[in-house]
This record gives sequence, C-alpha cells and structure tokens, in this order.
Amino acid sequence: MEGVLVRKIKKICVFCGANSGKDVAFVNAAFHLGKVLGKRKIDLVYGGGKLGLMGCVSTAVAQHERQVLGIIPSAFTINNLVGETCGKEIKVATMQERLVMMMELSDAFIALPGGFGTLEELFQMISWAQLSIHNKPIGVLNINGFFNGLLSFVDHAVKQEFITPKARKILISATTADELVDKLQAFRFEPDPALSKLKWSPSSSQKEKLDLTLRL
Repeated sequence: MEGVLVRKIKKICVFCGANSGKDVAFVNAAFHLGKVLGKRKIDLVYGGGKLGLMGCVSTAVAQHERQVLGIIPSAFTINNLVGETCGKEIKVATMQERLVMMMELSDAFIALPGGFGTLEELFQMISWAQLSIHNKPIGVLNINGFFNGLLSFVDHAVKQEFITPKARKILISATTADELVDKLQAFRFEPDPALSKLKWSPSSSQKEKLDLTLRL
C-alpha cells in the first residue's frame, strides 16, 4: 500500500453467526481471519461465547496470543447458553449497550456470514458512521459470495437514490482476510457535510455514554 496513509488498527470487532453455516468454507474463513488478526498483532472484540463462527474466530485469535474481549448481554449467560467466552468477558444489560461498547472499544469492524443479528450489527455501525457518530472502517468478508445479494441490494438502493454514492463508500468488501484488513487500514472517512454538523452530546444520566437511540 505504498503511498497510502495507513490507519493504525489495534482492535477489530467481528460480527458473525452463532451458527457455523452450511458451507465448511465459512468455518475455515473464520479460523483464517483469526489467524490473520493474530499475525498482524490485532486484538479481537466480539459478542462473546464459543458458538458457531464466533467461537472459531475467537479461538484462532487466542491461539495466536492476542487479546480477546467478549461483550455479552447477561441474559445470554444464564444456563451457559452460549458457552464460555474465549478471553476476557464484559457483561452488559442490553443489546444496545453491547453495541455501543463494541463501537467505543474497537478501531474497525468486520462482518462474517451470519443471520439477522449480524446484519443488524453491521447496518447499525454503517448508519452510525453515516451520522458521523464514529469514523471507523467497516467491511464484510465475502466468503464464497455470501454477501453478493446484500451488496447488490445496497448498490440498487444507491441507484434508487436512497443511499448516496458517498455513503456507499462506508461499506467495504473483500474476498480474503488479508485484503479486507488492508482495505480497512487504507480507509479514509468522508463525512456528509450536513450530517457531520450533528452534535452527539454525552448524557450524564447514562454515565457519559453517547445517546445512540436514533436509528435510520
């Protein structure tokens, strides 16, 4: 990436399924992503537990002696529903609190294949970037074309003028872990001039955490 300003990324938050999926390539890619993060000396933030792809990526990062932080709602820890977190664990009260903490503690975000929860987390981070709540890079690891339909839909929304071309640049995609991390490091945030003027003030009633209740 000669001539490109490289963003310093120390922690990446990974969103992914608590299932392993139908294609063994998903599991292999999750383990490989963890290996890549470990070799690049990047720590992991994720949703906690050891199920599915979440367990694969967290195990691989830990095996390469990088720090793993699981942020998990207390409800999921009852009766050991999702298994033991691989690394340090922070329990929170709500899903929203979990996502806010993920945003605050991470330098970038990667989505692997997953279901509704993964998609919610991905698009919440994208909408918060659009609102200039954060300026951190966001990407999907498009394993065996898993995200092809989603990326096509986003491009369709651009053509229909519901998403601006500038906002479309927020969502990065790549087919390999190394390529995706390279793109995240090279990402340059381009805020919307109007939305960047919004003021997101800390709320003392929420222990100085941002009020991020607005959803697009």
